[in-house]
Amino acid sequence: MQTEIFIAGFGGQGVMFAGQMFSYAAMDIGKEVTWIPSYGPEMRGGTANCTIVIADEEIGSPLVLNPPAVIVMNLPSLDKYESAVKPGGVLVVNASMIDREVKRTDITWVSLPCNEIAEEVGDRRMANVVAAGALLALMPILTLEDIEAALKAHMPKRHQHLLPKNVEALKRGAEYAKEHAIKAK
Repeated sequence: MQTEIFIAGFGGQGVMFAGQMFSYAAMDIGKEVTWIPSYGPEMRGGTANCTIVIADEEIGSPLVLNPPAVIVMNLPSLDKYESAVKPGGVLVVNASMIDREVKRTDITWVSLPCNEIAEEVGDRRMANVVAAGALLALMPILTLEDIEAALKAHMPKRHQHLLPKNVEALKRGAEYAKEHAIKAK
């Protein structure tokens, strides 16, 4: 089995962190993984995206055209990548930064207020983790426990105090997605 995840947004929204989180979690449970980051020329506020491939066997190519799982954190990313989601796939939309509905009916999607949920958890920088939890609720590529273990094992010591908030953000995103997802027709 092989699954591809694509995450896109502005620099500073934690796109790369979310990709690394998925990658570490998959590696820690023995999966094959590729993680390819892509940055715009700006450090913050420019475009940022990453592609993660998780597989049971050696990965033939890390390039992905139509991923089955996509997270978009801003409107330009939705405009650009909505059409790329594989039919039957999953799209997670950060409604805090996107003011339009998803147009496709052949995918499962959820639009959730990631920024506001992250603020309720206690740290607005965790909007990316909220979105990751939503994706895992709709497409269980990994478990929330896999992600929690990876955060515990790989998060720098200076950020370990944020672990409970990250776990809460994951759970809140997953709960929201289970309640509000629009299923493919």
